[in-house]
Amino acid sequence: MMAAGTDVAARLTALVAALRSHGVRVGTGETVDAARAAQALGLADRELLREGLAATLLHTTGQRRLFDQVFDLYFPRGVGAPGSEPGDGRGGEPAGREDLRERLAAALAANDVALMGRLAIEAVGGLGAYGSSPGSDGWSAYQTLERLRPQTLLARVRDDVRARGGGAGFADRLLEDEIRRRIEVFRGQVAAEARRRVAERRGRDEIARRAVAPTADRVDFLYAGRDRLAELRRTVRPLARTLATRLAARRRRAARGTIDLRRTVRGSLSTGGVPMRPVLRRRRPARPELVLLCDVSGSVAGFSDFTMLLVQALHDQFSKVRVFAFVNRIDEVTGLLTHGAADAEGLSGRIREHSRLTGWHDSSDYGAALGEFAERYGAAVGPRTTVFVLGDARTNMADPNLPALRRIAGQARRVYWLNPEPRAQWGTGDSAAPDYAELVAMYECRTARQLGALVSRLLPV
Repeated sequence: MMAAGTDVAARLTALVAALRSHGVRVGTGETVDAARAAQALGLADRELLREGLAATLLHTTGQRRLFDQVFDLYFPRGVGAPGSEPGDGRGGEPAGREDLRERLAAALAANDVALMGRLAIEAVGGLGAYGSSPGSDGWSAYQTLERLRPQTLLARVRDDVRARGGGAGFADRLLEDEIRRRIEVFRGQVAAEARRRVAERRGRDEIARRAVAPTADRVDFLYAGRDRLAELRRTVRPLARTLATRLAARRRRAARGTIDLRRTVRGSLSTGGVPMRPVLRRRRPARPELVLLCDVSGSVAGFSDFTMLLVQALHDQFSKVRVFAFVNRIDEVTGLLTHGAADAEGLSGRIREHSRLTGWHDSSDYGAALGEFAERYGAAVGPRTTVFVLGDARTNMADPNLPALRRIAGQARRVYWLNPEPRAQWGTGDSAAPDYAELVAMYECRTARQLGALVSRLLPV
């Protein structure tokens, strides 16, 4: 009995360490609460234990996806390979693959999550093993799903649901969306089972570090898929509220002013050199202006979209916010962002539809865009203006037009460049990042977490 308790404590401690390694702040108090929850709930009901630990360890809903993956590693559904799998477990495709697809279609139609979980175990064992050693060298969720192809079952499941009368009240589009959601649940179960098996072979701690998808705010903008970008967009409002609170606090501190040492010392002469009445240097209470220049081409578009939405959510903190988008031509998109902020997912499409961002080609050209901005919109930048340039500084071998950026920097209060590429890649290939960095302050900004920290530190008050 003591050994079992010790094993649970060790697994719980390892789970907490894995969460911390992925940026989830779990303190000693939360860990103690989780241990008490595990003791009270017991191990008989695994899903109840999952919910109890999640309630004690997590702070935001965005951390739940990461938690579930880590929980499945340290508190797995089972150990070893269940004996119900078809095939010999050596990566060969079993004769019952079509039968497995038929049973999966029925489980999807009935929305039987428990049966889908058992079929996921069966599918990984029969279709996901690779290697030539006995028992296989490993298991692949990708290989399993490629062989099983659950996405091709959508029409069959839809017809089955309609035949059972389970789709009453659903339009075809809504019913298909629901079936896609069920398929995604199954795909997640397959991924969890493959990770579990690999973790038994290579160690849970290593798989928790290397094979668990991080939270959305730690995903590189350049490599984030559509689902992670959509998840990121949902975090814009909470992040904006946090940043607005910090900016307001900085503004209150700045409004009080800093000590004017010279005038304070002069005033202390009447009190024998004791500074009884410190003299403060007051600041003008004018709010600053903000201008964004955003590259919306290629993979950089997701980074620019998120930043534009974040700044738009912070617009009350500034006297004026103007946003410009470019590929190789530049156009103002402030109005599109203001009036269509609710449709965050369609932002890129709206910008491309209503703005002229390209000339005779579709490749990004920073030199041409910066030059056009300096000529057409130079009046948008003044001594109270802070300019943010968003982009990877890859010019496609075109002229970087450094004089244009120098002109903008000469007119502005501050110019910052946020680059979503790793610093090690600056200056490689067609990157003009080092040249631009000599003129303005350039910062690596690869994730939403980094962006929040930079915005909090760099935005003027």
